[in-house]
Amino acid sequence: MVNVLPAQTLPVLRQLSHADFMSGEAIAQRLNCSRGTVNNAIRAAQQTGFTVHAVHGRGYRLAAPVSWLNAEQLGREFDQRGISLHHFDQIASTNAHMLHWAALEMPQRAPQRALVCAEWQSQGRGRRGRDWHTGLGGGLMFSFLWRSARPAAQLSGLSLAVGVALVEALREMGLVDARVKWPNDIQVAGAKLAGVLIELASDKLASDVLAPSTAVIGVGINVSGAEELSQRVGQPVTDLQTHLGRVDRNQLLLHLVSALDAALARFEREGFASFHAAWQACHVHQSQPVCLQLGDGDVVTGIALGVDAQGALRVETAAGIETFHSGEVSLRAVTS
Repeated sequence: MVNVLPAQTLPVLRQLSHADFMSGEAIAQRLNCSRGTVNNAIRAAQQTGFTVHAVHGRGYRLAAPVSWLNAEQLGREFDQRGISLHHFDQIASTNAHMLHWAALEMPQRAPQRALVCAEWQSQGRGRRGRDWHTGLGGGLMFSFLWRSARPAAQLSGLSLAVGVALVEALREMGLVDARVKWPNDIQVAGAKLAGVLIELASDKLASDVLAPSTAVIGVGINVSGAEELSQRVGQPVTDLQTHLGRVDRNQLLLHLVSALDAALARFEREGFASFHAAWQACHVHQSQPVCLQLGDGDVVTGIALGVDAQGALRVETAAGIETFHSGEVSLRAVTS
């Protein structure tokens, strides 16, 4: 598995379709590069698990249609909404880039809302230090910068509000079985569809507990390729294509960011309280037996009672009702 793709990989792949073959020579002429460059790009894509059909004498063809991100179109759309966009063919991590971007900008010049998206992440990150895996062309990875007047101490429940926003947006698209797993993973029928990683950007006022906050909200959602991902990560994984058919990733990004943007404005006004009931209603483990793996290795079992006003999970255990915070635990359903 490659971590860094040759620079021409995405430009080469964008020349291909799933309907007709194109010769390596024709691609090289279009891109003003060598045949060797084209071959290396195709080989690198195949090493990521991306399927390209190659037939001697005919050239290359995509195994299936791919909805590549259209940076020009997206830039226009988000500019109209007052959201600054950075698009990359490949990047180490959209969250890491956004955190760096936020740190470089002077507060008075920094955008209030900004977006980073990429076709390929070599070092995608998930919760609790885990890697985030997705196939080339098969996922949507983006990070949204949100500046809040609220201090960090008042952002409790933000990750849960984001989970609710994503579930509701996906249900609007027809994915009625989308549910949230505490704190903010998105599941369908017990299989993971999407994950969220929220990180707070530091600034010169970080020592002031009442200072405004800057949050970077990273989202990764599987669009296709779930079967291979399940084998790689060792747990059930699903994708949008399985449930909705072919999905245009540009429209998906616009829809999810719009929903997220509206939810963040609501969170700024009302906090987590206005999301609490909706979160409980779409929690996949609500009132169900669960098993919690704590950071120190201990295991706790009980009945999930939902969350408190700060977003901590409430569990009825043998010792009574206990609360747990997302940084401490990994939650699983109890299976008979």
